Amino acid sequence: MPSSAPPFVDLLLRAGRVHTLVPGQQPQRALAVRGDRVFAVAATPDGLDHLAGPDTTVLDLPGSTVLSAFDDTHTHLIAAADSARDVAVDGARSVPEFLDLIRARAGRTPPGEWIRTAGHWQELNLAERRFPTAAELDRATDRHPVLVLRGVHNQVLNGEALRRCGIDAATPDPVGGAIARDAAGRPTGHLRGGMALIRPHLPVPEPAAKLDGLRLATHAYAATGIGTVRDTNSTPADLAALRQLRDLGQLGCRVRVLLGTLGFTSVRQVEELLDGMEEWRYAADPWLRVWGVKFWMDGGIEAAALDAPYCPAHCPTPGYTGQLAWDQRELESAVEQVVRRGWRVGIHAYGDRGVRTLLDLYERVQRRLPGLPYGALVMEHGGLADRQQRERAVRLGIPVTIQQPLLHDVAAIQSEYWGKERVAALFPARGWLDAGADVSAGSDYPVGSYGAAHSLHGLTTRTTVDGVLGPEQAVTRTEAIALHHPDLQRGRERRADHLPSPRRRPRGPRPGRGRQQP
Repeated sequence: MPSSAPPFVDLLLRAGRVHTLVPGQQPQRALAVRGDRVFAVAATPDGLDHLAGPDTTVLDLPGSTVLSAFDDTHTHLIAAADSARDVAVDGARSVPEFLDLIRARAGRTPPGEWIRTAGHWQELNLAERRFPTAAELDRATDRHPVLVLRGVHNQVLNGEALRRCGIDAATPDPVGGAIARDAAGRPTGHLRGGMALIRPHLPVPEPAAKLDGLRLATHAYAATGIGTVRDTNSTPADLAALRQLRDLGQLGCRVRVLLGTLGFTSVRQVEELLDGMEEWRYAADPWLRVWGVKFWMDGGIEAAALDAPYCPAHCPTPGYTGQLAWDQRELESAVEQVVRRGWRVGIHAYGDRGVRTLLDLYERVQRRLPGLPYGALVMEHGGLADRQQRERAVRLGIPVTIQQPLLHDVAAIQSEYWGKERVAALFPARGWLDAGADVSAGSDYPVGSYGAAHSLHGLTTRTTVDGVLGPEQAVTRTEAIALHHPDLQRGRERRADHLPSPRRRPRGPRPGRGRQQP
């Protein structure tokens, strides 16, 4: 007669509180895992002991709190992977210290090979409060091309790297970016949005090194409580490497990919990208999926499109109000091509003019293509969105992703460009929720630091490196947790991230059931 006893589980955890995020369910005290699924929970610490066998890992942690793994809905996993072995410069506190780190790496790098830095650092943390120059980098090494990355949108090259990339006084500024120049028009080494000029000259990573970086990065995200990442700037080559790592069973977290269009200027380029995405259209792998296509409406810290000018000390030209990254008619046509072919679109909009221009574009697309599936058009960042823009996004049914860690890490430098009052209004989480917006949270690494606890702390306190900014936009702990558990694949996967009801009920319309979210 077959036994009716349940099979043993792989992991049994006895904890102080296990938050299931099931509405109405009180915290549990025990949790069991079999394979890659939660098998059972119990209200008492010993309630699942009968599931423990001789090979079960048992963790007895009575003081612990357990949450479902978080989703980082807007991050740059590929940047984390590509920089996994790069020079970490975030500990430097002066330009000489910064150069010493480059010099040390040069001492153990064969001449002629590229040296790169990781992008998570801020120039205002240096005593000189500025980027190093090409000439200074040359003093660290002139035998290697050097690429200094800061965040996603800023790069600094030394003289050898400028030469290899063919960047000189005659080089035009990149689309949507700029080349910093001296009084004679010569490049100083600093570029904004210059990767399209640089990338073709970088060595293609060895396949093994690429996979190793992705393995390290995905497990690093998981170690901070992130179970799913939505990478917002992958290339087809990145996607192929992710698939290979998935096939090896070495992804540390689930990955949702947005294929990026950085450096694109035409609809034709987008169509070619879409052609290459077709093989992913019906892929149902819960670990790796293609979400859609990423565009940029405006820039970041130094180039976000604003209604009012930047602070005078940081205006490249008098009255500077930032930049739009695309010809608007061309961008509109490109967006239509993507959604007509059944994919979703996420567009970076950071400044208030950028947000308004994006909503204008989305409204025109919706008017011409009525009946688009909910979630086909998403706003990435929605940074400086006032009440009118938030309410308009809700009326149009546009989900938005926000990134409190970005504000935390860049508050001081952003204030230099915008002034503290505008920076305090960035990422108005409370305002988005009260408007009834479909909003989710992420990090925007490498501009902000990834990590579940880091994001929760910022969302609930509005603490930044420049003090507490915009405390009226803080949300409750329950709401902050819910922002990191959007339903990415409702109807296609078992949902394990039921969201608790917020303590403050939004006053506006709520997104309907069965809708896709970012």
